[in-house]
Amino acid sequence: MAHPATLGEGFMKLIHTAFEPAGAGPFPAILAFHGWGANALDLLGLAPYVGGGSFLMLCPQGPLEVPLGGAVGYGWYPISMGGDRPVRADVESTVAAAAEFVDHAMARYPIDARKLVVLGFSQGGVMAYNLAMRQPQRFAALVGISTWFPPELVEKAANREALQQLPTLIQHGSSDPAIDVARARQAVETLRTLKMPLVYREYDCGHEINAQGLRDLSNFLTEKVISPILRV
Repeated sequence: MAHPATLGEGFMKLIHTAFEPAGAGPFPAILAFHGWGANALDLLGLAPYVGGGSFLMLCPQGPLEVPLGGAVGYGWYPISMGGDRPVRADVESTVAAAAEFVDHAMARYPIDARKLVVLGFSQGGVMAYNLAMRQPQRFAALVGISTWFPPELVEKAANREALQQLPTLIQHGSSDPAIDVARARQAVETLRTLKMPLVYREYDCGHEINAQGLRDLSNFLTEKVISPILRV
């Protein structure tokens, strides 16, 4: 039985929710970044369905408040409705905060350091890509869902040997009205130039995670992280 999700700050500067499996651990873990206008609870509901609930899942909340009529959502960095690229300094400062969050999470939670997954949905996927490009050796897998890959991130790929050993899953809806599927296909082509071991899946859906996508995600992480085939 899993423990209920909790909100926490402490020395971890980003508010976050957590799903912890029963037992003492250490556990395989997923660091999940939500999309624009969502919050730390948005992706937590995936936890019981991924790997049979065997992953500890941490869902940090973006530091930027996003007004949504009478409610408030959150984002990772400002976006422009005109399509302009975000200010690099805004992205870099948030990525630094996310990297610090990972450091603190590893110290605070019973995480198996060899089985840490970085995952992101929409704008959160850009955060996941940023962390993976900078420190691929830190992660056991990378997942980008309904997101895009900024081409300039290739410059951040310092450890290409580690990237070539990082199992990567990209999922996208063929009818996504928020992020055109062409951007996901372009991300696949870009990441393949880095020779990353990549699986790409398209679904008949919009800007969302559907049931088949969830099953594919669970199967991918079970195969690549929980029970990987070791090459000797």
